Amino acid sequence: MTGRKFPELEQLGRIIDRLGDKAHTQIIERIEYKKQQFPIHCITLGSTDPAAPVLAFFGGVHGLEKIGSEVILSYMETISELLDWDEELMSRLEKSKLVFVPIINPVGVYLGTRCNGNGVDLMRNSPVNGVGVTKVYSGQNFSRHLPWYRGDILNMEKEALALCNIVKQQLFRSPLSIALDLHSGFGIKDRLWFPYASRKTPFAFIPQTLALKELFDRCYQHHIYKIEPMCMEYVINGDLWDYLFDDYIQQFSTTKLFLPLTLEMGSWLWLRKNPSHLFSRHGLFHPLLPHRQQRVFRRHFLLFDFLHRSLLYPDNWAHLQPQQIVNYSSQAQALWYD
Repeated sequence: MTGRKFPELEQLGRIIDRLGDKAHTQIIERIEYKKQQFPIHCITLGSTDPAAPVLAFFGGVHGLEKIGSEVILSYMETISELLDWDEELMSRLEKSKLVFVPIINPVGVYLGTRCNGNGVDLMRNSPVNGVGVTKVYSGQNFSRHLPWYRGDILNMEKEALALCNIVKQQLFRSPLSIALDLHSGFGIKDRLWFPYASRKTPFAFIPQTLALKELFDRCYQHHIYKIEPMCMEYVINGDLWDYLFDDYIQQFSTTKLFLPLTLEMGSWLWLRKNPSHLFSRHGLFHPLLPHRQQRVFRRHFLLFDFLHRSLLYPDNWAHLQPQQIVNYSSQAQALWYD
């Protein structure tokens, strides 16, 4: 690839070199844009046992929200250093797998655009249609020159298909997996969203999700996240995680557990602290001052660590008894849907 600098891709290259043979790296797709090629990398660490639990990190689906990619890259740098001496982490990885796809939309991150090089909003690109009240920002088919363009939902974009394929290959095979997709740009509070985004309906693993939330609340009483179904805030068309989750349930029902989460970093707080963000392309979606970037880099590592440990010790949330499922379902209905 030639042309202007691409610091996030350059940083990823250095991390891959640093990890060496401790990780498995593959290019899962190459995206062509104006005679340049942009690779999408997937890096995996840990067990090769298909029965091992999997925690996967995805970033840069919306290129303008590049802070998601940067947080994942920062975490990968920490992991690469810990692997030199942290025997506890190495013991964890003997029993689990970590998957990183930090730059799903490389052209978007490179250009600083929400969409990919074809003008398509990847998180509106699946054939899932929203149920109920939707807005223009829910996904539109009028023009690729307007935001939130869905594109050809029956022939999804290469980047969207690459994400879907790696989830099916790396997460669907496991009996227990969590995907965490990092975004920014909504509200002043960091949110952890789970399905559905397309309809106000409890998804199949709502009891386990509430049990995991309660475990997190008990262990970290002062955590910063609002945990809720995405449809509580707005309903959208084409959500890739709804599409993947429905496919998963169709294939496996509830014999295994796949939990797709979205970390939505509340970037309006950065704007409130510094109104000059309004005059920057990235200002609504990315902290501009170095000390704020560093604060964002470190504030989510506790969550990442908790999710990893929760997969290794799932009895208190993933392996619920029938009566617990009934109880948690009722509580979740009252908390999030009634």
